[in-house]
Amino acid sequence: MFLQLKNVTKTYPGVVALDNVSLDIIEGEVHALVGENGAGKSTLIKTCTGAITPDKGTVVIQGKEFTALTPKLSVQNGVGVIYQEFNLVDELSVAENIFLGRAKRKGLVIDRGAMEQEAAKIFEQFEINIDPKRLVGELTVGYQQLVEIAKAISQNAKMLIMDEPSAPLTQTEVEALYAMVEKLKASGVTIVYISHRMDEIFRLSDRVTVLRDGQKIETLNTADTDLDKLVTLMVGRELTETYPKRNSSVSDEVLLKADRISGEIVDNVSLEIRKGEVLGLAGLIGSGRTELAEILFGFKPKTDGQITLNGREINPKQPKEAIQEGIALVPEDRKRLGALLDLTIKDNITVSILERISKFFTVDTKEEQKVADYYKEAIRIKTPNLEQKIKNLSGGNQQKVIIARWLATKPDLVIFDEPTRGIDVGAKSEIYTLVNELVTSGKAILMISSEMEEVMGMSDRIIVLHEGKVTGELERKDFSQEKIMNFASTN
Repeated sequence: MFLQLKNVTKTYPGVVALDNVSLDIIEGEVHALVGENGAGKSTLIKTCTGAITPDKGTVVIQGKEFTALTPKLSVQNGVGVIYQEFNLVDELSVAENIFLGRAKRKGLVIDRGAMEQEAAKIFEQFEINIDPKRLVGELTVGYQQLVEIAKAISQNAKMLIMDEPSAPLTQTEVEALYAMVEKLKASGVTIVYISHRMDEIFRLSDRVTVLRDGQKIETLNTADTDLDKLVTLMVGRELTETYPKRNSSVSDEVLLKADRISGEIVDNVSLEIRKGEVLGLAGLIGSGRTELAEILFGFKPKTDGQITLNGREINPKQPKEAIQEGIALVPEDRKRLGALLDLTIKDNITVSILERISKFFTVDTKEEQKVADYYKEAIRIKTPNLEQKIKNLSGGNQQKVIIARWLATKPDLVIFDEPTRGIDVGAKSEIYTLVNELVTSGKAILMISSEMEEVMGMSDRIIVLHEGKVTGELERKDFSQEKIMNFASTN
């Protein structure tokens, strides 16, 4: 046994994050950890790495028992972690990042040559082609992740915790990650793998532990279970349909027409979105999907073309103008562009409508509370109260708060850019149901998604982009992964 948690409990105001959890991690295995957002996965990780101290219970690492593990003790005992947000300095070299805070020296002088040699040995061991002298800021996200792994290996990590490692990666980079996990396992490193992507769980893991509401529900041999059973254990109920059906509500009336739109990356794109329609926008990384959305929202400039909304030409030059016209954008990067992490849930919901709910330059606090209460109930935001800071919520609930913010602006068109990235199957299902409710009420949705099944499961039509150009359009009856990939890969 490499690591054990024994009866670990951790509480925060109004929330039991871990409730008497006991868990065994066998040396040399890939152990998956799954559960809805808010199930306790992040708290469990932080307990294992010494980032937090549990209220009660112990952590045992290779027979050594700790009641107050610290990050330093965790590293010294062979535990490494790769978080979703990398801990790298763009302006430093690969080697300097790997040895950041523990630089090799010759006397008082930093020995860059020795660090570069040591880094090269690690890369050679795992067949990674990275120049240790190169600046980290010049690397793709996939290679930056490999640098983080090399950093952990250089600290003699015997167990590596990987938190949603594939979330920011392209498909090619994901395959490289899978190969790296297999190499690490073959070299004797124990892996704890956290992911919402169930195909990864079944491909990589030997055992899987399900958490729900801070409790350990069950640990299973991965080979002895299936997707339906895992999902049921995670959400505590059966999800009968991944993509809930809706009554056909697509109108013949065009809500938005984009005619020959050009801008950053976007090249002469034309499309129409009808009332009551979910229009999917598919394409590979760099295809211009997000850039098109940002042009429609006034976040990036349009260099050519015409946008018509409800039969009237509009030309939003900033998001405020787009909001006034009835367009909302739920952004891809909720932490950088969406959630105001140090503000409350209430403030995050109402920040885009302060002008509307103010009288004589003073916010009507009763109206503000009324709006926030309404959306908390309407889209089922799980929180003890609206005065909690949004950063204390799970990823899925943060996403719901951001959606609530934009629904509060009463838009006609909602643009969802990667709406379910990094959130669990239960929260996904709730967001899909919300999308259906929106289009049934007559609103239009432009949905951008890198998940092929999602864009096919939710869309009425799909437009495919490649290098900023429209390369294909598919009606629902013609949807297939092969057709989308062919359009996404060719001009």
